Amino acid sequence: MPDQPTPSTLATTLLERIAAGSALVGIVGLGYVGLPLALAAARAGLPVLGFDIDAARVAQFNAGTSFISHIPTEALHAAARAGRFEATADFARLDEPDAILICVPTPLTRQREPDMTFIERTARAIAPRLRRGQLVALESTTWPGTTDEVMRPILEAGGLRSGADFFLAYSPEREDPGNGAYDTATIPKVVGGDGADALRVAEALYARLVVRTVPVSSTRTAEAVKLTENIFRSVNIALVNELKLIYDAMGIDVWEVIEAAKTKPFGFMPFYPGPGLGGHCVPIDPFYLTWKAREFDRPTRFVELAGEINTAMPAHVVDRLALALDRQRGRGLNGARILLIGVAYKKNIEDTRESPSLRLMDLIEARGAACDFHDPFVPAIPPTREHAALAGRPSRPLDPAALAAYDAVLIATDHDGIDYPALAGAARLVVDTRNAMARAGLSGDHIVKA
Repeated sequence: MPDQPTPSTLATTLLERIAAGSALVGIVGLGYVGLPLALAAARAGLPVLGFDIDAARVAQFNAGTSFISHIPTEALHAAARAGRFEATADFARLDEPDAILICVPTPLTRQREPDMTFIERTARAIAPRLRRGQLVALESTTWPGTTDEVMRPILEAGGLRSGADFFLAYSPEREDPGNGAYDTATIPKVVGGDGADALRVAEALYARLVVRTVPVSSTRTAEAVKLTENIFRSVNIALVNELKLIYDAMGIDVWEVIEAAKTKPFGFMPFYPGPGLGGHCVPIDPFYLTWKAREFDRPTRFVELAGEINTAMPAHVVDRLALALDRQRGRGLNGARILLIGVAYKKNIEDTRESPSLRLMDLIEARGAACDFHDPFVPAIPPTREHAALAGRPSRPLDPAALAAYDAVLIATDHDGIDYPALAGAARLVVDTRNAMARAGLSGDHIVKA
């Protein structure tokens, strides 16, 4: 980075407040990104005011209760006792924080185009309350240019100017729910600012929260970093999903291939196949770049092909399930009873966002079967836009008597707490998309990989 000009008076004042630990941090959206970020700021000695549109959730937080399994209730209690955390649904208080960090959803529309609704609503809520000297940083994953082209015009509509009156930045979230090795504070933070002062104050703030900051030249670059990280995963997962189909036709176990290949100490990074992509980032973010690239008449062939392969995986799994049932009982899925293991998008968490399990349930039932599920982290399926008919469906018990009533068990999420030997002993047929049975040392004619 070239030498930076001397910070303005507004920047200096905010830098001093950050250094003294007196800067009030406002966090909009207390979900899987915002809540861990709030606690990281509180642990770093900064007071936090969290904003959320869900009044019931706000009351829950202020009572010291967490809805996220890997965020312990004690962490909320400790922050509240220290006077460093308060939640509110009153967005009129957005003029109070010195820094506002935005952690709202960025979903896709039904046409698989970026849905900027939450970002725009948040910016419009901030704009009439924006005051001189505030930092506004977007963390939501989005297409390159969002901070400058969407956020900035809305915030400047009231007369204040980015870089002169307030500071605008982008710092992509890097949360990985359920990852015991890394949390918010131990993951380096990429930071891009709209001008030298914005970068300076944003980096100073995040430097208090995380182990290391990684400054980049612009908000667009920071936005592109996040997309690149998730596209990398999407393309490589699509590759191993395609290899799974090819090797399966050849009678080769792709899981054995990957285990052997990853012994090479250089030039190979293991990725694993599955029943489809889940979570709020990897299934969605590549399409943000695809959409933006059209503006520049640039194709995104790898990105789109990966999306097609990963999107097709649930249908492939259901075909494998139907084939296994046909071989066992002679009539496929129609009239069958299926128990799906896991509706969370990854193991050992309760997050069902974009979970392929929900698509699997829809596909199974569309072919005439009844589909229940068991998930120790999800007592009932929450409402979703794409799978409204599944909302409220409860998790079923996992005991030998219950298992015996199903024609097949489909492992979609390999939670560690599942008793796989008991499942193998009681189920008539097990179709495994995660290699969970093999990892548990279990095999048999009634266990099929998909």
